[in-house]
Amino acid sequence: MRSQVRGGAVSDGPAPAGTRAFALRPAVMDDAGDLRRLIRRCVDELLPDVLTPEQVRSSHRFMSLDTQLIEDGTYFVAVDGGTIIGCGGWSFRATHYGGDGSTGRDARRLCPKSEPARIRAMYTSPAHTRRGVARAILHASESAARAHGFTSTTLGATLGGEALYRLCGYTEIRRFHDGNVPIIEMTKPLS
Repeated sequence: MRSQVRGGAVSDGPAPAGTRAFALRPAVMDDAGDLRRLIRRCVDELLPDVLTPEQVRSSHRFMSLDTQLIEDGTYFVAVDGGTIIGCGGWSFRATHYGGDGSTGRDARRLCPKSEPARIRAMYTSPAHTRRGVARAILHASESAARAHGFTSTTLGATLGGEALYRLCGYTEIRRFHDGNVPIIEMTKPLS
C-alpha cells in the first residue's frame, strides 16, 4: 500500500473524508518526461514572483531534472490521481544542485559521519502549492537521509523556497549567485 499524505504528514491509512490525499513514491525513469515538464512549469510560473524575467530564463540552465537522483533511488514524486504534482529528494553524492547538464557536478559519495546529505530538486506544481506537498517530500527526504546515517542536510534554496525551508528548521549558511540567480545555501541538523 502506498503511503497517503495529508497536510504534510505521512500515514499508511486512507485520507479522512473531505481531505485531498496524494501518494509519495520513488521516482522511476518512466517519470522523466513528466518531471521535466513539471520543473519547467514551476520555474516559468512560480519564480516570476521573486525573480526578474532575465533571472527566470537563466534559472533553466541549472533548474532541471537530475536523473542520477532517480538512478540512486533518492528522488520522490507526489502523485494525485495518477498525475505527478510534486517532486524532490535527497542525495548521498557531493553535487549540491543542478540537473543532468549542469556544470560542477560531483558524483563522489558523501561520508554520512562528516558531511551533510543534500536536499535536491524540490518542485511543486503551481496548482498544488501550499497543500503540504513540498513539506511531505522534504520530510521523506530527511527521514531517508537519517536512515542512511546522515546527521545533517544542506540545500541550495531559491528565493521562492527560502521561506518554506526556514519554516522547516533550515538556517542560512551563505548567499551567492549562480550567474545572475540568487541562491541561499541552508543547513539543518537531523537530530
